[in-house]
Amino acid sequence: MRKPLVAALFALVIAGAGASPAVAAPAPESASVSTSASASAVKADTKAAAPTLQAVNLAGTVALSNCSGSVIRFPNSLDTAPALVLSNGHCLETGFPDPGEVIVGQSSSRTFGLLNSAGTRVATLRASKVAYSTMTDTDVTIYQLTSTYATIKSSYGISPLTVQDTHPTAGTAITVASGYWKRLYNCNIDGFVYRLKEGDWTWKDSVRYTSACNTIGGTSGSPVIDQSTGKVVAVNNTGNEDGETCTVNNPCEVDASGNVTIHQGINYAEETYQIPACFTTGNVLNLSASGCTLPKP
Repeated sequence: MRKPLVAALFALVIAGAGASPAVAAPAPESASVSTSASASAVKADTKAAAPTLQAVNLAGTVALSNCSGSVIRFPNSLDTAPALVLSNGHCLETGFPDPGEVIVGQSSSRTFGLLNSAGTRVATLRASKVAYSTMTDTDVTIYQLTSTYATIKSSYGISPLTVQDTHPTAGTAITVASGYWKRLYNCNIDGFVYRLKEGDWTWKDSVRYTSACNTIGGTSGSPVIDQSTGKVVAVNNTGNEDGETCTVNNPCEVDASGNVTIHQGINYAEETYQIPACFTTGNVLNLSASGCTLPKP
């Protein structure tokens, strides 16, 4: 789980990555290209156009005391609704939720440093409550703020990031935007994991990155942004650090047949497309809403 660690800070200093904000990670890995005769015979004008990629920056991300996060909205959220901050379940200030535990409506006055595109802190936002938090099936905390989207926009010129409400696609170019480190990691979605197990927790249908997203402690809760749409498709949460199997900080992949594999140095995120169906246009949580599949208390 990507909380700040002394080792992570040491590694960052040694690598010189802390010298400036918004340092980009290595360029996304290229997708494999077929060299078969049939593939080469396809006419160029019949090929699907590649998506137009855009530079992702740190605007709308936030720095927590021990993690990263972002101000988010859903496709149908009203500008007058209380704003929300997305981070990880394991970033919750009261400690890791237990397996099977779902926290709803817990009082919170946690603060968040709001960043602009350059990674400069422009405001301090405050939570009114934990709207939702769990480490079961997914690893997510959603805070409700005391400010509305309209207030944040008018006061600081920062718009929220929109959460995509459809499943992400393998091969998509993505950016993991860490407000804690003020750093961007660029890579691709390598694929999806049936079950990702770490310690006592198990997550479903997790996102596996290509190796260029070498995230470190403090990047927990960072939004994973589709470079072609600018929308949030997942929330960064963990990686296999030491090559161990299914231990804390060393998640393992479990397929539908129960086969276990590990990928040391590879990092992961939890999908967010299922969250919008659980909130009203006024950002009120409704776990009984049609289409809401988030775990319930």
